[in-house]
Amino acid sequence: QVQLVESGGGLVQAGGSLRLSCTASGSIFSINAMGWYRQAPGKQRELVAGITSGGSTIYGDSVKGRFSVSSDNAKNTVYLQMNSLIPEDTAVYYCNAVRVVSGTDRHMDPELWGQGNLVTVSS
Repeated sequence: QVQLVESGGGLVQAGGSLRLSCTASGSIFSINAMGWYRQAPGKQRELVAGITSGGSTIYGDSVKGRFSVSSDNAKNTVYLQMNSLIPEDTAVYYCNAVRVVSGTDRHMDPELWGQGNLVTVSS
């Protein structure tokens, strides 16, 4: 069974940086895309950034120019480099993977989520 394991969250002062990592574990054949969403208290979950297996990227408007998403396809890992953090970036960040094919039977999971990682930006 494929799992997404996140790391790298924590507390940082405004203006600082953090890097999140997410690795898909298991006998993975392919992943179509990976990315990050976040959910702040009282708000809906929103897209932060995503990257396809081919390297195309997408960003939420609020993070453009400050955050950068990258991946290592060989390691089934996606990264989120967060710079110039502001208190409004405080949220639980969730890793997401789309169309994950795994196992000898090539089972396909349409979508998988990580456990969530709290990022707190203090002013």
